[in-house]
Amino acid sequence: MTSTKQNEDAVDGVAGLSYSEASAELDAIIEEFEAGVIDVDRLVERLERATAIVDELDRRLRRTRLQVEELVPRLESIGQGDGDEVEILEIVEIDVEDAEGEGPTGLF
Repeated sequence: MTSTKQNEDAVDGVAGLSYSEASAELDAIIEEFEAGVIDVDRLVERLERATAIVDELDRRLRRTRLQVEELVPRLESIGQGDGDEVEILEIVEIDVEDAEGEGPTGLF
């Protein structure tokens, strides 16, 4: 199998996984590495898969952050209309930071 074909196989299906599924699969791959149970013949395949998952999770986090940054000002302007200021941005930032801690940040 060519390197390009292997890379396509590793990426195949990653976008169809939920964030939780992709994160769980990445955790399983990391456990394989840590336990030393990966066969040499599968090493590159598993590294490519892990890299594809990390790239996808990172892409989703960035996209979500941009969407939140666009939506929060609209929510805040609604909250300011009645005198109660909505601090939704702080709430969302905390949630995104928690998700980042669970995901690919700092793995490689």
